[in-house]
Amino acid sequence: MLGLTDAVRSQVLVVDLDGTLIRSDLLIETAFSALGHNPRSILPILSAFGRGKAQLKQCIADEVKNFDPATLPYDPAVLTLIRDEKAAGRRVYLASASNERLVKAVADHLQLFDGWFGSSATENLSGSAKSRLLVERFGEQGFDYVGNDAVDLKVWPQASRAISIRAPGAVRRELDARHTSAVHLEHEKTGLKPWLKLLRIHQYAKNALVFLALGTSHSFNPQSALLCLLAFVAFSLCASAVYVLNDLVDIGSDRLHPSKKRRPLASGTVSLARAIMAIPILLVAGFGVALTVSPLFAGVVLGYLALTTAYSFSLKRKMMLDVVVLASLYTARVLGGAVAIQVPVSQWLIAFAMFIFTALALVKRYIEMTARLDASLPDASNRNYRNDDIDVVMAMAAAAGFNAVTVLALYINSDAVGPLYKRPELLWLVCPLLMYWIGRLLILAHRRMVDDDPIVFALRDPISRWVILSILIVAAVAI
Repeated sequence: MLGLTDAVRSQVLVVDLDGTLIRSDLLIETAFSALGHNPRSILPILSAFGRGKAQLKQCIADEVKNFDPATLPYDPAVLTLIRDEKAAGRRVYLASASNERLVKAVADHLQLFDGWFGSSATENLSGSAKSRLLVERFGEQGFDYVGNDAVDLKVWPQASRAISIRAPGAVRRELDARHTSAVHLEHEKTGLKPWLKLLRIHQYAKNALVFLALGTSHSFNPQSALLCLLAFVAFSLCASAVYVLNDLVDIGSDRLHPSKKRRPLASGTVSLARAIMAIPILLVAGFGVALTVSPLFAGVVLGYLALTTAYSFSLKRKMMLDVVVLASLYTARVLGGAVAIQVPVSQWLIAFAMFIFTALALVKRYIEMTARLDASLPDASNRNYRNDDIDVVMAMAAAAGFNAVTVLALYINSDAVGPLYKRPELLWLVCPLLMYWIGRLLILAHRRMVDDDPIVFALRDPISRWVILSILIVAAVAI
């Protein structure tokens, strides 16, 4: 408890919702949830912009069909305060600028409040409006108020006790200047690590595919290597922007997933507003790097972004189309590398990439499905697969993977190999190496021993790295 006096305890405790009771912002997350489940909802949402913030919040609340207050990232320090003060006999109210439908859902779920206040279709209950309402209901200095942001500076002066949590430094200083007895609740500090996780730095390994064209072009020079490196950076920055967007769209479903619920946005360790601001910064930086490579390469990156954005908002919910798109996104990195160094892309390479990346995309889906199955979770609401499809998905992954080996064998036996390799017969050693790696990946996935993107797994797994190194050595000796 805060050590409040009996006089203070006789008063009302009012708690803010967004950023205070929960480590999230319901306006932002419900807007992205609505757009993610029905992209056409952008039309009524845009039309509501001109009618004021209250109408916008009402429109978004009406568009959201699957709001689940049980999964929200509640702050343990605020919950403890509420329970302690309730036990001491105080009345506790929830007051939020979020739409009243959402506020009611939270209050009904927690069963901790004597009442609640929220924005209606005609009034945005924020700042001065909230301050006036609370003074009308409880009197000036007749309540304690828990908030977190600059807008709460309009409310705290009317409160008997000002309590903050996660308030920015400037807000804390101004609050302390106005309220000498202000209390700042302890909370978990977040540093750089959640941001690195949000940006998926560990997924940058997939962008190493841009170097594949350089490796198969038989044309090694410092300029090409530098261009590929810049292409890698451009894809990584733009991919991070899309990862942030994807996490905003999937925030609700991620909270229901056994491992994805720990993602920074789903768990509330990174502010949604700051995450949104990061998207244009990453995109501008990524396109800036892409343009230094070439305008044509920037066009490839733009196409990649268009496809992956469509995937985030719609295509990932289409059975098998999601797999084709994932495989295409992997292949786009290979094409991007070829465009960056201005070399033609072999049809054999495209055919091989199509099958091997389809296999990896199917393995990725298989891993997600096994995680839900093992956790006894129902079919994923944001995927058009059923848990009992799992055997079919594994069979298709195996078929696609070994078809990639077949394409490689046909390539080795074709006339295209002779001009490029002095000892092309050595390339046959690549086939058993690839068969071993694909078979091992499938078995490990079946044993629940692959818990990441298959390409990331391949670059982390020691045996996979030995296989990759062996293939590179064979190819080098064959040249």
